[in-house]
Amino acid sequence: MIQSIFQVGNSNVVSIPSRLLQEIGMKKGQKVTVDRIPDTDAIIVRPVTKKQTIALSETKEFQQWLDSFLKEDGQLLDELADR
Repeated sequence: MIQSIFQVGNSNVVSIPSRLLQEIGMKKGQKVTVDRIPDTDAIIVRPVTKKQTIALSETKEFQQWLDSFLKEDGQLLDELADR
């Protein structure tokens, strides 16, 4: 099946026919990962797993904690780094 790459905003997009999505059990709006298969010119699109979703939320929680910590104690860390 031949598809074209087109631009939407600052992103490049390849449309996936509805029939193909149905065959592989994916739906419009579903989160996916897009990766290059090493040493090839192929790309693989896979659904995001529950484990990946949990890891992503943990990353966001950590980032929020870190931002808060740096806001509160960033000056102290800078002073310690200068010693």
